Amino acid sequence: MKVNGFLNLYKPAGVSSAHILNAVKKSVRGVGVGHMGTLDPLASGVLPVAFGKSTRLFDFLLDKEKIYVARFAFGYSTDTLDLEGKAEERTEVIPTEEEILEVLPSFCGEISQIPPAFSAKCVNGKRSYELARKGQAVDLPAKKVFIEYVKILKKTEKNEYEFEIKCKGGTYIRSIARDLGKACGSLATMTSLVRTKSGIFDVKDSVTAETFVNASDKNSLLIKPENVVDYPVIKLTEKESERLFNGLYDVFDVNDGIYRIFTPDSFYGVGIATGGKIKVKAYLRDD
Repeated sequence: MKVNGFLNLYKPAGVSSAHILNAVKKSVRGVGVGHMGTLDPLASGVLPVAFGKSTRLFDFLLDKEKIYVARFAFGYSTDTLDLEGKAEERTEVIPTEEEILEVLPSFCGEISQIPPAFSAKCVNGKRSYELARKGQAVDLPAKKVFIEYVKILKKTEKNEYEFEIKCKGGTYIRSIARDLGKACGSLATMTSLVRTKSGIFDVKDSVTAETFVNASDKNSLLIKPENVVDYPVIKLTEKESERLFNGLYDVFDVNDGIYRIFTPDSFYGVGIATGGKIKVKAYLRDD
């Protein structure tokens, strides 16, 4: 079975990303499958999956913006920063909407964020969550993340609010809940999370694993790899594309930068132009 492209997969809450992906992989045996941005069991939403040579484009998607809808409950904290963990502390201090709005600007732009102890970060060769589950103290360094905005959508309970968050990859929404609680003089825990967008992938257009597995024409559900990245286009002649494939560099009248490269009849891949010469970084053309 020849399958190539990207699947805008929907992951429901209550199951692991690995469980959903296993079903997809079994339905396309013999085809390479990869995914971006694992979602915790509590979370739902967009889980981009690539098949075949399309997995080579992942490096060009890491910095894409993502949008989440999350609910934060104030007044208590857990060791995992969400409902999966054990309650640790409680407080009677519940911030008002006005108090939350007052501190939200400090969460926008490039900020320093400490990842959750229960995360996949590596500590001395071990996953952080493995150490945390054993009750070992985990001291993770802060990292720079970029958050475009955090806004309140509505109040859902007397101590809970729903937020929309737009951010770059690498941002931990659970950490935002923790830090927002502290900034308001309270405590907070993430109670639900939906990833509504990841780059071009929108939850409105997502496909369930069941739909994909049962589809007779799986390629009809996929997004073509050339439509997943939005770099400028360079069109090659067949002779130019063969010379490029064989490592013979022509000089093109293009600015330095990243480009989508096309032959007369197909998507060649993604390359970087420097001084008019193109170096292919992700080769996707069918041989």
